Amino acid sequence: MKFSIERAALLKAVSQAQSVVERRNTIPTLANVLIEAEGSEVSFRATDLDIEVVDKATAQVERAGATTVSATMLHEIVRKLPDGALINLTADSAAGRLTVEAGRSNFSLATLPREDFPVMASSEYASNFSAPAPVLRRLFDKSKFAISTEETRYYLNGVYMHISDADGGKVLRCVATDGHRLARIDADMPDGAADMPGVIVPRSPIGYLLADHLLAWLPDPVTQILDLCSGSGCLGIIAAQLFPQAQVTLVELDDHAIAIARENIHRLGLDNRVTLRKGDVTKTLSFPQRFDLVLSNPPYVDAADMNQLPPEYLAEPHAGLAAGQDGLSIICPIINQLTNWLTPQGLFIGEVGASAPALMARYPRLPLFWPELPLGGEGVFLLEASGLTFHTGTTVEDAH
Repeated sequence: MKFSIERAALLKAVSQAQSVVERRNTIPTLANVLIEAEGSEVSFRATDLDIEVVDKATAQVERAGATTVSATMLHEIVRKLPDGALINLTADSAAGRLTVEAGRSNFSLATLPREDFPVMASSEYASNFSAPAPVLRRLFDKSKFAISTEETRYYLNGVYMHISDADGGKVLRCVATDGHRLARIDADMPDGAADMPGVIVPRSPIGYLLADHLLAWLPDPVTQILDLCSGSGCLGIIAAQLFPQAQVTLVELDDHAIAIARENIHRLGLDNRVTLRKGDVTKTLSFPQRFDLVLSNPPYVDAADMNQLPPEYLAEPHAGLAAGQDGLSIICPIINQLTNWLTPQGLFIGEVGASAPALMARYPRLPLFWPELPLGGEGVFLLEASGLTFHTGTTVEDAH
């Protein structure tokens, strides 16, 4: 197997594949991504035996073939290569090696035979259909809280997805229970799903741990961290404790929140590593350094939800919740400035809650990755610095 592919296309495909790979497993090939090259296309396949991810990319295939290689290792190599690089991959099945070349960089990785890789053959399924990602996300988000954690009741360790009857006709229904709680949520039946048999979607694809996958997205080492709309400094302080070699900058506009954050920093003995700055993220902000990791949990409640908030929420400052008509008036100025703040290998982690659909509609070409949260919740996304330039040109505003 031998082919050439642009770095951005390879990074996107490998990122999707490695996100499902388990860090620890007893089957070596499950740590690998299956690469298959044929015609003018290369597919990248990964699985943990519960779910399977397949991504395809256009490439210049010189010699067709297939092999498997460590997904995490390949992702780390590609992520650190320069933007715009043309990457050549050559597999030697006899030697059991995959060579990755780009410019003056040359890497040789151990491979495992294609035949050892388990493939979920979708052609054998009774039915196939497509549904919008926000619809499926809503079904899982509204039902996953009731999933049983008792391993002995394996049939309750997931969400039961099936076609059912409702007042308006056929619906796609998700049900979960732990024997004490029952969750049921419906959506319009997608085209082609009428003959779908009931299936149990296991817990792992719905709630894998964000912390277990975060390190694969970050440069090594992380030396500069920025927390925007930092409030009392919780996120920035946690980051300082997770990355003891890093310097952390907190940016907050509210004087009262700044005072509390300063007290928290001092109480935890982080005065020498965590600095505070008063600033408005909706205005242009400049820093003398770039950051490996940028965090933000800004206000993101849209106007409709603000008008329906329960009384207990109104104890919060209005400015700490409201974010305009669509919930994006704070996060958008942040995203639009990320190219000025992030290092080339940097990562942005943001939260927009229920405004996630509006954000995806605003930036349809941004490669936003939405991890499932182990304790529930919604609207947390990851965005790599490399994705900003590849998907949006020179400025992120082009993604509108």
